[in-house]
Amino acid sequence: MTTIRLCFLFAAIVICAGASESQLPCDLRETSHGSVCVCNSTYCDYLEQPELTDSSQIVLISSSKDGLRFKKTTGDLSDNKPITVEDKQFTDENFKAEAIVVDQHRAWLQLANIPQRLFINASTRTVRISVKREQQYQNVSVFGGAFTGTVSHLLKQLPAELQDHVYKSYFHQDGIAYNTVRMSIGGSDFDLEPWAYNEWPRNDPKLSNFTALDPRDLQKIEQLKRLKTVSQLDELKIMGAAWSAPRWMKTNDRWTGFGQLKSEYYQTWALYHLKFLELMRSKNMPIWAISTGNEPLNGVIGFFFVHFMSMGWTPWQQAIWLSDNLGPTIRNSAQSKVLIFGNDDQRYTYPSWFRKMRSSRNNSLSYLDGLSVHWYWDELIGPQLIDQAHSEMPNKMLLNTESCLGDKPWQTHGPELGSWQRGESYMRAYTQDLQHNFNGWLDWNLVLDEQGGPNYVNNFVDAPVIVNATSRSELYKQPLFYAIGHFSKFLPPQSVRIETRIEDQGNSFTQLSVVGFQRPDGTLALIIYNGQNLPVNVALADSQRGAINLRLPPRSWHTVLYM
Repeated sequence: MTTIRLCFLFAAIVICAGASESQLPCDLRETSHGSVCVCNSTYCDYLEQPELTDSSQIVLISSSKDGLRFKKTTGDLSDNKPITVEDKQFTDENFKAEAIVVDQHRAWLQLANIPQRLFINASTRTVRISVKREQQYQNVSVFGGAFTGTVSHLLKQLPAELQDHVYKSYFHQDGIAYNTVRMSIGGSDFDLEPWAYNEWPRNDPKLSNFTALDPRDLQKIEQLKRLKTVSQLDELKIMGAAWSAPRWMKTNDRWTGFGQLKSEYYQTWALYHLKFLELMRSKNMPIWAISTGNEPLNGVIGFFFVHFMSMGWTPWQQAIWLSDNLGPTIRNSAQSKVLIFGNDDQRYTYPSWFRKMRSSRNNSLSYLDGLSVHWYWDELIGPQLIDQAHSEMPNKMLLNTESCLGDKPWQTHGPELGSWQRGESYMRAYTQDLQHNFNGWLDWNLVLDEQGGPNYVNNFVDAPVIVNATSRSELYKQPLFYAIGHFSKFLPPQSVRIETRIEDQGNSFTQLSVVGFQRPDGTLALIIYNGQNLPVNVALADSQRGAINLRLPPRSWHTVLYM
């Protein structure tokens, strides 16, 4: 294995001699769950943004279960020949893979273990997709992940060169071009201990001890400054959310459990948010947006199984606090341009949460610039609830603000290193949300260790990038990372979704999905997912360009770029 790896690295050096760092390929390593791309202090894979130089050019960026990672295929539309993406060859007759059957309009999926060799002589299906660029929907502007206390702690343990690879891989244009981070105001479940500002003195409505940022946030600021430098970012959006007030403000005087904010501290809690905004701006790291609080139902009904920091709200209570305290406090301050997002909880709370808020304070929703949704139960709850909320509040920005895998009782708690199936879960989820008017997506932790932590409640989950916290010499980009990147890297801010439709579905279930966008420069980006164990022929019917034919390998994702 060592000899093979050395040969690969030697080949990579030869291939890349004279080339820029932005053209380095994936150093693929097999794992028990699939495969990952390995980065160390001196090597990491990157792909510079493809440029379309003329109207006849088409570029496909492809990733596959068999090992493609952002493979670039170019074609010429003027010769009217199909563009074929060549996959890595797989010859193991005993290989079994899960065939994914997807319905983008329901929360339903089916898995079936099917021997790959059964498909050798099977016919290749042709799927017709219409592309109507004249029919436009929402713009997409936000992609990112969470810069939690855990993330900050892990990064601090790594060599500076490896830290830089994390920043560049996520936020540089040669990486996957994130533009936003989410961070907690105080602690979250991914910290080494629960904490909040002004824990002492107790019963202090003027927050006399909230005069400076905590050293943990100061460390994050230094890391974010480095992130911006390495990634050549002029602007980094930061979204803040509080998990819990200091214990003395809460009815149960605890970090977790059944507990809400005491009503006498409603204005104090609004001032708490304002102080954080002011202190962050004083460090030249302004906050772009805040939410009304992370997962408010955790402290009302979720306390049976949620053992990390949380604070409960009912929609009626939150409407009062937003209308009477938080909204006026922010809007009448120097931080008035900071956006406010509501809910920050699961899809199943929509749209009833906002209807109840309106019934409590009719003007409360006027203070909201956007709606925050968490992904965790989306595979069981369909997107129709989001459609209803959007139809009732069409001018509110719609973001998914948290997602990860490994959180459910029936899932592996922590990473399944290299799992293609987990990557497919993200591919389906991003596609579905973007088909239903979302303006962007913020994933959960940017990096975690091999266990899926660390944190103070051993709440282990998966992340797109896993760091080797034992050797501190490697990090592993998972299929999750590339699934996200097929969207974030190729959809710059103000890309607009256009109509794409699979025309020949025999029924409502399909193993292929598509979502399309017109980018600010006028070029198109189509993200296509083939979830079956067979290659598929795709016949695009573009309303302006006419017919475009593609041949895509099994179990693969593709971003198709053309004018």
